[in-house]
Amino acid sequence: MFKLKVFTDGGSKGNPGPASIGGVFYIDNKKIFQFNQSIGIATNNDAEYQALIYALEEIKKQKEKLANDFKVERIDFYSDSRLLVSQANGFFKVKNGKIKEYILKIRMLEQEINLPIFYHLIPREKNKEADKLVNIL
Repeated sequence: MFKLKVFTDGGSKGNPGPASIGGVFYIDNKKIFQFNQSIGIATNNDAEYQALIYALEEIKKQKEKLANDFKVERIDFYSDSRLLVSQANGFFKVKNGKIKEYILKIRMLEQEINLPIFYHLIPREKNKEADKLVNIL
């Protein structure tokens, strides 16, 4: 059984301001994919959620390959955003309308991927690679 480990990050310069997202995917401690892109003007929270959604969409696109070639049976997401991890895990209520939309999108993607998915809070220093991808742009 292999775990897909996904580290995501998002940030904006100005909050709101020019924002970007980044992420890194690992299987068996080998990097298999990374992404980064500008997302226009957004808040830090928007960028964090958009990074997670982008990663989930990429997993959905690659689902067959991940299942067949890599035998992925579980996905672990890592983020340094306490809000995102707490809301994705259902620990915090979602009051903000925009974040409610993000959570609905996340739940839809989770169902389409149909694998066990877990969300973990990590310290910023353990998310350096995703953070670096965000700050390249």
